[in-house]
Amino acid sequence: MPAEAQTAPGAQAAPTIAVRLFAGAAAEYGADATTVHARTLQGLVDALTAGASERAAQVIARSSFLVDGIARTDRGHALEDGARVDVLPPFAGG
Repeated sequence: MPAEAQTAPGAQAAPTIAVRLFAGAAAEYGADATTVHARTLQGLVDALTAGASERAAQVIARSSFLVDGIARTDRGHALEDGARVDVLPPFAGG
């Protein structure tokens, strides 16, 4: 499982984000919850996939994201400190 993102000394800390991973995303990542520091949804994806297995990175990159319960597709979406992001992997069926 990747280490939590670090903030460079003197740099403004990025918001702390609670992340919940579901189904295949949790299985590949190796945990169903973690905390990362990220300013945007893309930054969150980058933090989760840094040091992750290739398969985990693929699943997370293709996942859908709920930010505080609202579906977000714009990877540039700004994240606020204390936000909760749910990572929902692709699934079949309906």
